[in-house]
Amino acid sequence: MEGFRFPKSMRVRNAPGFRAAYDAGVSVRTGPLVVYACPAPPGVVDGPRLGLSVPRRVGNAVRRNRVKRRLREAFRLERPDLPRGYDLVVNVRPHVPLTVPEYRQRLMRAAETLDQRWTKRLRAREPDEPSEPDGRPGR
Repeated sequence: MEGFRFPKSMRVRNAPGFRAAYDAGVSVRTGPLVVYACPAPPGVVDGPRLGLSVPRRVGNAVRRNRVKRRLREAFRLERPDLPRGYDLVVNVRPHVPLTVPEYRQRLMRAAETLDQRWTKRLRAREPDEPSEPDGRPGR
């Protein structure tokens, strides 16, 4: 069961990690979840990492913790199938807590969409034509 563990190394835990995901500007909304993604910094654990933001307006402490537990469990179970190399930050909007399978489905759908958007963005940055040694495009 090594692949289903969820140690601290698989979590986005500090402000710079959250800020990088927000500043990247790549997000998708799926129901009550807004999921942001950015490429993970070099040298971190292989595979996606998860960060959660569950504000007080979601409910009292019991409800917020229930939502966080279910989201962490959904991520832990889906992690082997999620696209690798991303930090995923999930912002939760007020809602009645969903079941773990519902969160799993939403996370998977969001991660696939975000991976497609990042792939498209990175391809757009690649040069179309090979360059000559002087740096000018080839003719």
